[in-house]
Amino acid sequence: MQTQQRQKAVRTPARVRARRRKPHRERPSAKRVLDLTLGSALLALSSPLLAAGAAVLAVRRPPGGVLTHSPRVGLDGHVFVLRSLRTRRLRLDLLSRLPYVVRGDLSLVGPEPLAPDEEDGSRTEAPGTSPAARHWRQELKPGLTGLAQVRSRSGMPWDEPALLDQHYAEHHGVGMDLAILARAVHGPLREAAQGLARRGKARLSDTDHRLSGYSAAEEVGSVSTD
Repeated sequence: MQTQQRQKAVRTPARVRARRRKPHRERPSAKRVLDLTLGSALLALSSPLLAAGAAVLAVRRPPGGVLTHSPRVGLDGHVFVLRSLRTRRLRLDLLSRLPYVVRGDLSLVGPEPLAPDEEDGSRTEAPGTSPAARHWRQELKPGLTGLAQVRSRSGMPWDEPALLDQHYAEHHGVGMDLAILARAVHGPLREAAQGLARRGKARLSDTDHRLSGYSAAEEVGSVSTD
């Protein structure tokens, strides 16, 4: 009996320690938390619009189907097939990629997702970079949008997409991501507002500002007497 009790006393601490051991889990980065929370919220909000867009495309039966399929290179050189709605109206093609953000293949903000042949070197990198520095693309997830997308329209010579992507890779952070997201949203909203303003002006005419009782004949008479 005493021998058995001693064996139990010896074995018990080891068993307790074994039960208390938990697998080590790497804490998600702030960027991943932002992608998961904001990406999930945007996906939930845009799901009805995406479903409506897919239904319209299904009725129209575009060549190649409702979705586009293109291979893209992700983190650590992982190749995945990126599917997008075959339309750019209301940025539905970008919104349809939100499941890849939630899943982890894409990030909300990052370098442009390249095809495997572009990743192999057909795209021009920034001049003067070392061969080791050119592998930075595989150390970052490609993005739904990015610095290159929001600034490439400026026309400035230093706003080349490759230079902008590399600058983001060297200086990226949550603060920069939020600034890029704000600018990515502000651009389409401003264009939509300007479009509505132009339509409103087109509907107005000179007669809308004339006093009641004013006639075109009076205007013609006044011109002829001068």
